[in-house]
Amino acid sequence: MRKTTLSRLKVLLIDEVDVFLSEKFYGGMYTPSVFLKDPKIKSLLDTIWHNRQLRTLNAVKETPAYKACKNRFSNWTFLLDEAVKGMVDALQSYQSSTYSVKNDRIVYIEGESLAENVVRGYDTVWAYYHEKQKGFISEKSLETNVGIIISCGTFSYAHMPKDFGYITGVSGTLRTLAEAEKNILHGVYGIVKSTFMPSVFGKSNRNYNPMNDVEAAEKSEYFTRIRGEIDTMCNAQRAILIFFDSEKSLLEFYNSDVLSSIKQSVQLITERVSAKERETYIKRAATDGKVTLLTRTFGRGTDFICRNQQVLANGGIHVLQTFFSKELSEQYQIMGRGARQGDRGSYRIILLENDLEWVLGGDWENEVKKKKGSTLYAALDEERRKLYEIKCAGKKYGIVQCEPAHNDSKGFLDGLIAGDIDIAKKFLLEQNRGPNIDSGISRTVLLMDATGSMSSLLSATKDTVCTMFERASAILREKKLPSDIFSMQFAVYRNYNSDEKKILEASAWETKGSSLRTFMNTIDSEGGWGHEAIEIGLQHAAKESDTAESISQVILIGDAGTNTRSEVASKRAEYGESYWKNSRFSKPTYYQDELQKLKDKNIPIHTFYLTESAKDDFQEIAKETHGRCEPLDIRSSAGVAALTNYVTEEVLRKAAGSQGDDAVKLYRAKYGKTSFTS
Repeated sequence: MRKTTLSRLKVLLIDEVDVFLSEKFYGGMYTPSVFLKDPKIKSLLDTIWHNRQLRTLNAVKETPAYKACKNRFSNWTFLLDEAVKGMVDALQSYQSSTYSVKNDRIVYIEGESLAENVVRGYDTVWAYYHEKQKGFISEKSLETNVGIIISCGTFSYAHMPKDFGYITGVSGTLRTLAEAEKNILHGVYGIVKSTFMPSVFGKSNRNYNPMNDVEAAEKSEYFTRIRGEIDTMCNAQRAILIFFDSEKSLLEFYNSDVLSSIKQSVQLITERVSAKERETYIKRAATDGKVTLLTRTFGRGTDFICRNQQVLANGGIHVLQTFFSKELSEQYQIMGRGARQGDRGSYRIILLENDLEWVLGGDWENEVKKKKGSTLYAALDEERRKLYEIKCAGKKYGIVQCEPAHNDSKGFLDGLIAGDIDIAKKFLLEQNRGPNIDSGISRTVLLMDATGSMSSLLSATKDTVCTMFERASAILREKKLPSDIFSMQFAVYRNYNSDEKKILEASAWETKGSSLRTFMNTIDSEGGWGHEAIEIGLQHAAKESDTAESISQVILIGDAGTNTRSEVASKRAEYGESYWKNSRFSKPTYYQDELQKLKDKNIPIHTFYLTESAKDDFQEIAKETHGRCEPLDIRSSAGVAALTNYVTEEVLRKAAGSQGDDAVKLYRAKYGKTSFTS
């Protein structure tokens, strides 16, 4: 009788469905890698670092250090060769990737914090060498943090749940899901049954009316309105929790003159507060007259239990939100920090008008005036809903494109488990294939405005970048050209109200879309100040053009025009010239000057503008450099496809050389077009 093995079905339990569908999970990737360290590898890196003339794989192969590595890893020479290509390529441009040095480590900005466990390919390796040479990194840190990087796959979190036989869970945010999210649950994961259970504490005793309890204030009044809310609650002997979008905005209020008279009695709860102190602060937050400032992170899952009968009798805990959530579910979670378990409580929202740029667009100043009053919340909520539906559509687009890589990575994992070395070697070769350094590579800088109104663009770029690479490679192969003869760098610019680390952030030069997608996961839209610092973005592109590899072209996407000379001067004064003098941007520059540098080198700038107010400047920049200029409506579902097509076409036009126009025609025939103009 044949023996059969029964495998048990796995069950996935979900706590809070909106977290399950969030961008970090549903749109996120897991990219495991191995950092191979060895004295012989260190010797090879030393050799390449000290001999910049070694610009080809064959040249490196002639060195004793390479030959020693080859003997040490004789069964994996193919991976060594691909690593060398990556090393040599990155050595020419590693300084363009934005990093800092902290605690003897190379660190990168991710949102509001510095990440110490991030490696951006060989850019990070050479950054260690560079800072060691300057005396800012120790020899011990260098030896610990350099080696050969071996990528072991790209796994999509969105596809992992499909490996489970059953999916179930509990959530307090099911009713707040957008229609697109409900469709994902039903169509992608087959979750078709839901049960709503009433609270055991009965009807909520929260005092909140969106028609009266949501207001937007000008910058000059914003902090004063928040302070007024504090005084009202303290006078009533109640407790108040005030949630801020970021630690930066929280500290701006905390250190303002408006709060100075009571600053010493105010407590802060941020990610920097230790777990032990946090527990004490949370208990203290529900006492009468207590003022607590918190970052948005603590608006979810933090229980502020009020046992003070005087506070409850006076109306309970008051929750004040000082920003407009991009997802309705987050707003409900923050609201739910008060009036818990049947207790009394209240909730209000006080918004800074400038911060509404992300939801109202570039013309936010006029739009917010129209919407002020009792209709403000309804109007903002409707615009948020539209944006989120579009974002979900783009997210779905991105997840579909990740499926082949996810399945290939699973196949590699199965091969490892089965001990099939041939499958493992074939996969690792493709996963770690280096740039084509022995031939000329077309290099494209994609410059993007990353201010408040541009969140849709940043999300769409992240969701489509893998498709851009895959389609461009496929067309090049059809034209019988190498598919690895192009690379891209993403760079985002903001304005002079961002500090020097955030006014410009740039990725490494990449030949794989997945690496750029990972970089975009760290970028958030923030700020906004009329005309934006395009001159800073063009300055970055001009510096890249001064490297040995130079650049082939620039693609510029934004929704605001360029700063004038007088605006550059007045905006730099926000921090003061003494601040900028000690930064990467010590000298002021202007878009005309940087444009001329690129023009002198015949580097075209293709521009895509999102608003009519940016049209004239973007047309001028494109015309001056013989680039292409198009409108782009990224706040529509068609805009996601248009973004993909515009960028991929221009990458192909350069990468295919004399066959560039034919490659674009083939692309349009194969993938369709969305009302293009030549």
